[in-house]
Amino acid sequence: MSAWTRIAHTEVGSGGAANIEFTSIASTYTDLAILISGRSNRANPDDWLTIAFNGSSANYSGRRLYGSGSTVTSNQNALTTVIDSGLIDGNNATASTFASVLVYIPNYAGSTNKSVSIDSVMENNATEAYQFIGASLWSDTAAITSIVLDSRFGGTWQQYSSATLYGITKGSSGGVSVS
Repeated sequence: MSAWTRIAHTEVGSGGAANIEFTSIASTYTDLAILISGRSNRANPDDWLTIAFNGSSANYSGRRLYGSGSTVTSNQNALTTVIDSGLIDGNNATASTFASVLVYIPNYAGSTNKSVSIDSVMENNATEAYQFIGASLWSDTAAITSIVLDSRFGGTWQQYSSATLYGITKGSSGGVSVS
């Protein structure tokens, strides 16, 4: 049995999408992972990806480290209403390019606060192309049953953007162990 099980997949159609949402997430896995290939219509080379759990707009915190190709910044997430979860390509990035993002949520169904790790990288044939790593916390003991991926600046997801939610089961398969 595979350690990773695909729970849901969304690919944005020609009309774009205001957000990407996963709902009715069962508590049968150990951890969750989300793989994202994203592009926004924001008139900028980049757009900030945000994440919210269970419709909550409170109790988020985190630290982030990101670089643009010419500068490096490390700071606390500016928002407490969502998680700043990396940078995706904006409409002014090189045409037809998409950022790659990995979001990892261990013990998502447990009765403790939820930690989140994020790794993202943009594609852009220019000086400004961000790489981002972050660690966040949702200070809530409820099991995560829904996840919304959104734009911090009101951009919409562009056609061919996609997100896949995986459930990770404790155990091993093919030499890969999860504990």
